[in-house]
This record gives sequence, C-alpha cells and structure tokens, in this order.
Amino acid sequence: MNTSATPRAGRREWIGLVTLALPTVLLSMDLTVLHLAVPMISADLKPSAAELLWITDIYGFTLAGFLICMGTLGDRIGRRKLLLIGGVAFGLTSVLAALSTSATMLIVTRCLLGIAASTLMPSTLSLIRNMFLDAKQRSVAIGVWMTSFMVGALAGPLVGGALLGTFWWGSVFLLAVPVMVLLLAVGPVVLPEYRNENAGRLDLPSALLSLLGVLSVVYGAKKVASEGFGLLPLGFVLLGLLLGVVFVRRQRALSHPLLDLNLFKSRSFNTALTAMTLGTLMMMGVNLLVAQHLQLVAGLAPFRAGLWMMPMTVMAIIAVMIATTLVRTVRPAVIIAVGLVIAAVGFLMLTRLDSSSGIGMLVASSVVFAAGLSPAGVLSTDILVGSAPPERAGEASAIQETSTEFGGALGLALLGSVFNAAYQNEISDKVPADVPDAAVGDTLGGTLAAVEQYGETAWGDALIAVSRQSFTEAFHTTALVCVAIALATAALVAVFLRQTPATGTASPDHDAHEDDEEEVPATAQDATVSTDRA
Repeated sequence: MNTSATPRAGRREWIGLVTLALPTVLLSMDLTVLHLAVPMISADLKPSAAELLWITDIYGFTLAGFLICMGTLGDRIGRRKLLLIGGVAFGLTSVLAALSTSATMLIVTRCLLGIAASTLMPSTLSLIRNMFLDAKQRSVAIGVWMTSFMVGALAGPLVGGALLGTFWWGSVFLLAVPVMVLLLAVGPVVLPEYRNENAGRLDLPSALLSLLGVLSVVYGAKKVASEGFGLLPLGFVLLGLLLGVVFVRRQRALSHPLLDLNLFKSRSFNTALTAMTLGTLMMMGVNLLVAQHLQLVAGLAPFRAGLWMMPMTVMAIIAVMIATTLVRTVRPAVIIAVGLVIAAVGFLMLTRLDSSSGIGMLVASSVVFAAGLSPAGVLSTDILVGSAPPERAGEASAIQETSTEFGGALGLALLGSVFNAAYQNEISDKVPADVPDAAVGDTLGGTLAAVEQYGETAWGDALIAVSRQSFTEAFHTTALVCVAIALATAALVAVFLRQTPATGTASPDHDAHEDDEEEVPATAQDATVSTDRA
C-alpha cells in the first residue's frame, strides 16, 4: 500500500485533539486530588475506616470494570456520542459528589464517576485512531494524549492543594464542570463521529462477564497489596480468571462478539499489550515506594514529597516527546527495548539508596527509570491502536486502558508483596532486644505510629533507625526484581516487535507484522465505518 495516499489530518483534527486532551487531563487529576481531600472528608462526613477505603477505591474499580463494555459500546452507537454522553454524566455526577452529605452518598457518586470515566477514556483514544490515519501523525497525537495524562498527574496535587487551601473539599470535584461544559460546546463541532455499522447488538451476558471478571481480578489484586496473600484475595483473583475463561468461550461462539478475539492473533498487538502491562506494573509499584521513602524515611511532608516527585513526571513527558519523534526513523522495538534497559539502570541506582542519605539519589534514579519506561507506554499504545482496524478502535482502546488498570493493580499487589516479605525478613533480625513486640508494626508507617504512642523511650530512636534501614533494604530487593522484569521485557520486545517498522515507512492500515498476513483481523475487510462529520 502506498502511504502517500493515506489522508492526513488537518486543522480541524488537531483542534479536536486539544478538545480530547481536556477530559484526559481532568481524569488524571481526578485520580490524585481526592487523596489530598481525605483529611477534610474524614472530618466532615466522619466515614468509618471501611467507608473511607471505598471512597478512595470505588472509582478505580468501576472505571476498570466498565472499560471493555464502554469501548465496544462506542463502536456500536458512535464514539463521539458516547464521549458526549459520558461528559454530561461526569459533569452532573461531579456536582453530586461535591454536594455529598454522607459517606454513603459520596461512595455512590464516586462509583457513578468511575462508570462515566469509563466512557471517556476509550472514546478519546479511539477517536484519535480514526482522526489520524497517517502513522506519523497518529504517533504524535497519541504522544499528546499520553502527555495530557502526565500533565494532569503533575497538576493534580498543586491545583488540589490550592483549592483545598481556600474552599471546602467538594471543590476538587467541581473542577470537572467547566471542562465538561467546554467539551460539550466544542466537541460536536470539531470531533467527527465514527461507528461500526456491522457491529451487531451489544451482548449483555458478555458485558456482565467482562465487568465481573475485571472487577474480581482488580479487587483481589488490591486486597493482596493491602493484606498480603490469603484465601479471600486469591479467591477473587481465581474467580475473575474463571469468568474470563467463560467470557472468551462465549465470544468464540457469538457471530457478533462483544470483544473481537481476532485482535489477539496479532503478534505485535500481544507484545505491545504485554510491554504496556509490565511497564505500568513497574511504574505503579515503584512510584508508591518512592512516595513512601520520601515521607517515612526522608521525613518530608506530603506536599514537599509531591514536589520532589515532579522531576520524574517532567522527565516522563520529555521522554514521550522524544520517543514519538524518534519512531519516525527508528523501529519502535529499538526505542522501547533501549528505554527498558535505561529503566533497569534507574532501578539499579535505587539499590544505592541509604536510609541516612539525602534524597538526591532517589530523585535521580526515579528520573532515569521514568525516562526509560515512558517510551514503552506511548509506543505500545500506538501499536495497540494502530494494529486494530478502524471499526474496532474502541475495543482496542478499551483493551489498552484495561491493561493499564491491570498493570497498576498487579504492580501494587506483586511488588508490594515482594517488598513486604523483604521488609519483614530484614526487620526481624534488627529489632533491639528491649523493644516491646507491640511497638514493631508490619510496616514502617505502623512502627512510626506505634513509637509515637509510646512517647519518649530509650529504645524509640533505635527502633526507628533499624525500621528505616529495613525499609531501604527491602526497597533494594524490590528494585532488583524490577531490573529483572525490565530486562526480560526488553528482550521480549526486541524479539517479537523487530518486524514493526518506523512510522516513516509503515502503512497505518497494515498490521505491524509484514510477514504475518493472517494476523490481520478478518473484520477489517467486512465492516464499514460511519464517518459522519456533521
């Protein structure tokens, strides 16, 4: 195919990209600002410990659970239509969340916010797939889309802190209102409509299976991260996997499946999906430990800790821009693999941390591994979306988003379990003999709280010192595990993505593997796509 014949995006599409970036920034901010508001919410609504946990977690659960359903729904009813419906729902629900008068009301509205967000995220990415058919332009557009997530994460603590310093806790939810009003005003003008006319009816049993399966696995993984391995968390994970098996078997039997399993016949699609999931696993798991080290070991206040994490986010944004430029002339396998090797170097730098040292090494190493992991995120997304036919863009986008949610949950669960086991092993040999058992918590935070309750003691400072040393050494162990994961993923990408060409020579409508014609989903030749520009 001659790539010169591929339509190129014009001014309208680029303005549309800016419009799509607005809800993306907002959704990223919404994941971070609530944590700053937790103390004020606790004082006002007085939730129980379980209610407070659900207030913070229910948004992510429902978001992850509904992604696949909403992604395929957009393919059927129209991606712009679903985006605008989601915008209305997100704006109205944000107002209700801000005006919540009880913990139960806030939990329900946060749940509805997650469902609304699940309509926005795959819609933005799938629209980009259809608006930017040229491979080089699409890479840039996806880079802008991913950068908007990082900008939201960067701005969230700062904007949230400013609002909470002046207004009540509900103000963090009202951020959504002007953004959604602007989306609803501009979106119908600059965003085209796309739908798969041959998609068939939405299979409700499949939608229910995907929802329950994803929710079970994510919930089980989060329980492992917070409570360790046990029968209940593992039971949820196994239940989710069983539901996943039933879901796959049902899709194979349907003439119009909820999820086209032909997408997974592409080697490039599967490799990019694996790289995306493992990259998110490493980033989420280590980021949590970086934040804890800054606060519990270095002794910084939460806001100052957030400021010291900003260089990592800034470097990630720079790395995304560099990767989307290099991929025009360099194969993505090379860029991703080299980036993962750089990330491994950053993780190795973490093993040089010392409990009594400053934060310079921690910040430097976080900048290095963020620079290395970012190309895997943006280029894997480009491959995932680009390898799917346009009429299946919503499904591919939903799979990409779901893999990110899975990667984050698994990162907290698996790396958190590795860290906790290493911490317990280290602290068990270091506790001074005169320390009461009740003063030694399962975590460093628990130990610091226990020591504070005991007041001035002869052993308090010694226990804090060995606990911080144990935390740092457990961090070393977790970093070494990440080194192994990063290098293994780099090798996987180098082998299985080696045929994927640079975007300057790639055909955007061709599957990434030129030597595997049978990998192109069959639906690409059968379906038609509505492209109503009105």
